[in-house]
Amino acid sequence: MSETGHKHFRLKGSQSILLGFIFLILAGAILLMLPFSSRAGEWTSFTDAFFTATSASCVTGLVLYDTWSHWTWFGQLVILTLIQIGGMGVITMTTVLSKIVGKRLGLQARTTLQEAVSAPNLGEIMKYTRFICIGTVIFEALGAVCMSPVFISEYGLGKGIWLSVFTSISAFCNAGFDLNGSHGEFSSMMPYMDNPIIVITLVFLILTGGLGFLTWMDIRRHGLKFYKYSTQSKIIIVMEIILVLVPLVYLWFGEYADMPANQRFLASLFQSVTPRTAGFNTTDYNNFSGTGVVMTIILMLIGGAPGSTAGGMKITTITILFLTMLAFFKREKAPAVFKRRITTEAIYGAVAVFMLDVMLAVLGSMFIAKIEQTAFLKALFESASAVGTVGLSMGITPALNTISKYILIILMYTGRVGGLTLVFAAITRKSTGNRQYPADNIAVG
Repeated sequence: MSETGHKHFRLKGSQSILLGFIFLILAGAILLMLPFSSRAGEWTSFTDAFFTATSASCVTGLVLYDTWSHWTWFGQLVILTLIQIGGMGVITMTTVLSKIVGKRLGLQARTTLQEAVSAPNLGEIMKYTRFICIGTVIFEALGAVCMSPVFISEYGLGKGIWLSVFTSISAFCNAGFDLNGSHGEFSSMMPYMDNPIIVITLVFLILTGGLGFLTWMDIRRHGLKFYKYSTQSKIIIVMEIILVLVPLVYLWFGEYADMPANQRFLASLFQSVTPRTAGFNTTDYNNFSGTGVVMTIILMLIGGAPGSTAGGMKITTITILFLTMLAFFKREKAPAVFKRRITTEAIYGAVAVFMLDVMLAVLGSMFIAKIEQTAFLKALFESASAVGTVGLSMGITPALNTISKYILIILMYTGRVGGLTLVFAAITRKSTGNRQYPADNIAVG
């Protein structure tokens, strides 16, 4: 009876991931509520602390308070810890701590970890996790070292190092939190718009974190021999190049056409990279044209690669949908890429993720636009930023109604853990046997 009970209450991998993030967010919210977390020495309301903890844990970057102006060093440390754990994944960090204290992982724990980090196979899961941890430390340390001369010269040794470390971790984890409030609240990276050291370093960190560790493992194993990479890595690399270059060209000739050439390049490069899904900005999105805003929303929803620190519906999802569309136009039986056929399960998954994320973003924006009495496009920008765990904003976040804050909290949480993870945690997967039903043709388009 006892054994049956244990089996009945055993958590699935998806449920462990969901609960892990909930506990992380609640712990962060409690710490941020405390008086010594705010510069004013006062209690922060639960809703505002909960919002901030969710944004940090889900590596989003939407904020109600300027991170530098409102939070003390302790509060900033709490936020940075949430970013690091949220970026690497709660399950990954728990596994690392378990290994440090000498605890062995059972099959269930390894399976959960495989699901959390999108590892290709169970056999190499610990090796893959170790690679993630070492790679994260190296890239974040490298980013901090590169930015430290700029921040130290401006703020002095202590604060300069703290800003370098905080900004580097935030960038690699695609979180978008910054400590540049001394230049003006919510200034993000606008003070460094034409600083090549800061811009190039941040672009490198954002792309590195958003590329996915499976891709980096392919690069490590095979060097520049692209033909040896997995099909997923090939898709990610090619699409990353396209999704950086196309927006860059548009921004160069569109939004930033009046800027000097060097500043124009840095602004175009940064704003083509940061929507997927870093959350920093070097320009005010209220100055963008409608076309620029819509393009940014699309990039935010696309996001980065699977198994990365980035959010969004993922590069692979969009690629599979596009290839399926082309295959349908050409009357092919199945889409293929790099001489590999895409499975029906992958197509179903891509359709489900796309529809779920788009519906969440649109529904969320409809409610926020109605509640806040604001323009739908601004509300959609905010909702897409939350679902894609981006953190970019058109400035309406700090003044949001309590209901709107909780809508964004739900969107950020769903965007980080994944809509499909929520569905799979709630529903026991069973075969309905619908392949046995008689087929019927339904008109499309």
